[in-house]
Amino acid sequence: MRIFKFGGASVKDADGVKNLVSVLEQVGYDHTLVVVSAMGKTTNAMETVVTNYFKDKSEVASAIQDVLKYHNDILMDLFENDKHPIFKQIKDLFDEVQGFLAWNKSPKHSFVYDQVIGYGELVSTTILSAYLNEVGIINTWLDVRDYIKTNDNYRDAAINWEKTQENITKGIDKSKLYITQGFIGSDDNNFTTTLGREGSDYSAAILAYCLNATAVTIWKDVPGVLNADPRYFDNAQLLNQISYREAIELAFYGASVIHPKTLQPLQRKEIPLLVKSFLEPKNAGTTVGKGVGIEPKVPCFIVKKNQVLMKLSSLDFSFIVEDSISELFKLLHDHKMKVDLIQNSAISFSVCVENKYGRLNELLEILKRKFKVNHQEDVSLYTIRHFDTEAITSLQNGKEILLEQRGKETVQLVVK
Repeated sequence: MRIFKFGGASVKDADGVKNLVSVLEQVGYDHTLVVVSAMGKTTNAMETVVTNYFKDKSEVASAIQDVLKYHNDILMDLFENDKHPIFKQIKDLFDEVQGFLAWNKSPKHSFVYDQVIGYGELVSTTILSAYLNEVGIINTWLDVRDYIKTNDNYRDAAINWEKTQENITKGIDKSKLYITQGFIGSDDNNFTTTLGREGSDYSAAILAYCLNATAVTIWKDVPGVLNADPRYFDNAQLLNQISYREAIELAFYGASVIHPKTLQPLQRKEIPLLVKSFLEPKNAGTTVGKGVGIEPKVPCFIVKKNQVLMKLSSLDFSFIVEDSISELFKLLHDHKMKVDLIQNSAISFSVCVENKYGRLNELLEILKRKFKVNHQEDVSLYTIRHFDTEAITSLQNGKEILLEQRGKETVQLVVK
């Protein structure tokens, strides 16, 4: 069985849904399970519903209506008959959201978030399944919450692999075409849970693992995995093949490749992951799998903007030893600073961090009590995997290098 995953951008409007049908017609859909995300920016819109629920309940109904209207507009473009049962099905799903928010007594944000946010996926898959049946591609809609079981760590739930495997083995016929949701599962009390960052890709990997799938294909609006982000680098090249290990390395340094948690279940069973374009579905794209590290062997460029570089040194020229470093990392953790690079010597410690939660000034105030602190904001961190002299030179032109760190395969430059 094959697993296909389509993200929100691929089904953001009626044309996107029709293009998904075209992809299936071109590449085939026997023995296929299709995992679909919420349409377009629906997840953001549902987050607004949750925010309003906690901050201004008078705005909840209109926020839900906005999301319903967006989907109704797509329905009007897909179905000629506005009396088609799908219109009522979608309205009923949004009524369920309002019903939940009316009777809910839990004050826990993460719990409420998961119960509401997953309706984006339930709605998108309901629409897609109905449209496929309408155009003659017979399929079965699955509620993935009946199959993927998790603990109750809402917003970042852990998979119960034993129960999930049992449910999938019993409930899925490998000869059929299925449409199901990414990103969501359910706990022992059948409350909806979400799987955290890159949850839809992870859903595809979980299903592939439990079904011993031949491959997982992630359909994107790019030709595959590129060696650089074309928004920041000229002449980005398509990588034909990369290993699981290489993909995890690239993701670690910040490349928007595939999240490591998606790769782990695939790697265990050596299930290849294909990244292909839904605009050119017959093209080969990129294969992530066992074997070749990277092909072609070219430098891979990753950039993280809006970083903060801090250099700390001891006030009395004493060594920065294990106790100091341990304290520093605890402070970074407590202030939710994501560490992207560290470099230390006997009396100094440099760290490049992402001030995602805006707590830099609070942290600096504490650090200055114990250390001499120099910091620079709005710096960029460049990482080059499989670097060569030309690749480094191309980044250095016209830039001030604040810090450089080299390993055997990787060089990192903090620049202003």
